[in-house]
Amino acid sequence: MVNQTYITDVLVVGGGTGGTAAAIQAARRGAKTILVSEFSWLGGMLTAAGVSAPDGNELLAFQTGLWGAFLQELRQRQPGGLNHSWVSFFSYDPRIGAEIFADWVKVLPNLHWISGQVPLEVLRQGSCITGVRFADFTVQAKIILDGTELGDLLALAEIPYRWGWELQSEWGEASAPSEFNQFTEKYPVQAPTWVVVMQDFGEAIAPEVPPAPNYDAGLFAGAWEKYGAEQFLNYGRLPGNLFMINWPICGNDYGEGVGRLLESADAKNDFFQESRHHSQNFAHFIQSHVGRRYGLAESVFPHKSTAFALHPYYRESRRLIGLTTVTEHDILPVADGQVASLFADAIAIGNYANDHHYPSFDLPLQPKSIRWGGRWTGTPFTIPYRCLVPASTDGLLVCDKNISVSHIANGATRLQPVVLGIGQAAGMAAALCVELNCQPRDLSVQALQTALLQDNYAPAAVVPLFNLLPDHPEWLEWQLYYLKEPQTYPHSGYCPDSVDTYYHSEANQVVTQRADCFTGIFHHLNPQDYRFTIASPTANLGQSWQLVTVRSHIEQQLKSLPDKQKLTIWGHLNHSGHWLLVENLHITPM
Repeated sequence: MVNQTYITDVLVVGGGTGGTAAAIQAARRGAKTILVSEFSWLGGMLTAAGVSAPDGNELLAFQTGLWGAFLQELRQRQPGGLNHSWVSFFSYDPRIGAEIFADWVKVLPNLHWISGQVPLEVLRQGSCITGVRFADFTVQAKIILDGTELGDLLALAEIPYRWGWELQSEWGEASAPSEFNQFTEKYPVQAPTWVVVMQDFGEAIAPEVPPAPNYDAGLFAGAWEKYGAEQFLNYGRLPGNLFMINWPICGNDYGEGVGRLLESADAKNDFFQESRHHSQNFAHFIQSHVGRRYGLAESVFPHKSTAFALHPYYRESRRLIGLTTVTEHDILPVADGQVASLFADAIAIGNYANDHHYPSFDLPLQPKSIRWGGRWTGTPFTIPYRCLVPASTDGLLVCDKNISVSHIANGATRLQPVVLGIGQAAGMAAALCVELNCQPRDLSVQALQTALLQDNYAPAAVVPLFNLLPDHPEWLEWQLYYLKEPQTYPHSGYCPDSVDTYYHSEANQVVTQRADCFTGIFHHLNPQDYRFTIASPTANLGQSWQLVTVRSHIEQQLKSLPDKQKLTIWGHLNHSGHWLLVENLHITPM
């Protein structure tokens, strides 16, 4: 209804990864919530942007909160499981991801979702945000959350924000430039990608992918030179013979004139068209060089061009100037450690490597990766509540990539599981502010942390601990302990050894029942480099597979096993990455 005014407790603007999580969490906590999204799919990066092979928080100890619940739903709903690509342990059809979020929203009677709308004006009284006007209605709320992909409310409300690079002199970040240059001017933020999904049509001939305007094959030359065509496609292999095309090397990242995203609507639309044409041209290049067996996927996304995501995969947004700013120092491991320093007001966790995307340029970054479980993973870090709160504006929280973070550190905080955790924390904070009749800056962080840890639906870890899985009976006790005594937080990221004894119990039998069983010989080639030669089943006789795991007690066992040990392993083969994901193992007597 035109000019209608809604009054609610919590308003979430934007149905991206963080906004969707925030709305669901606020409503589950009991707040009357309205979620307004631009698109007909919720979930942002995880669904509408087509990034259905997400990065980070892959270790089982970090699969908590709404991220863990989302994975559990995917495992139940996705035919063929999630073990398809080599870029991620979790590859799924984006349609199923969108269904999960829609179903979660549907069962909440106090959550009203309105799609197809973008914010036009922010209402305020003094320094407090009080409402948002859309084309057909206005919403007044006690707490408003900016869950837009580009931090649109920050601009509309004239709340101070950052866009672009900071120099080393700002925070002493080693990876930041010492001075601005042509490169920082050309790419003020990381390049977005308009994800396109391709399909293996098998023996049939796929429809031709026509080139878009300004096709230049030279832009894509050498895209998979170091990998081969098959391995390149398997990077983002999805169930159902689909392929997520989100490739950084001479691929479909697009950053030409990326600053237009903050300019006029026409300039923004021009960037969109160029970005989408660039991905279409990459798909045309792939088909031309790999063959007509591969073409654009059919009926994936709910609009005319069904192979193309609903919107770009944005890697960076306007970034709030908040009560504190997360910098490179906060995401790097402490000296001689495997974890970053623990924020006292930690409300979400991440572990991905610092990953920046700029076409034709690799930015040298401080290392934050370790070998763990037979593969590379990122060192964990935390997100502080204060980076969600504006420095001087009340009534508002941010809940997506628009947190108060440096350009450099954004390369690690932008990943999908981290943003889902940020959104969950922001939604919980908003609901608590309504309950306690306080502003976000006055909310007790301890109350927020406890509420996240003890949530009835999806308890979320706020302290990263490699060997403390969410099903451990002492999980809550150890989380609360390190929050109360942060100076005791171990630089190794490991709880005391007594925690590990639980994982060698019969509880693991549940895992083996849904995994495949293999026998064979273990080869300990180098530290964190394990191979397994299969003796049975006969279909895999003599095959050699890399062993990897996301379970801490299995990681500890693999490290201690001698070379040429006979093993029985329960797990899952991944043909794209050529690894065997180990869920459980048993030492066979020699």
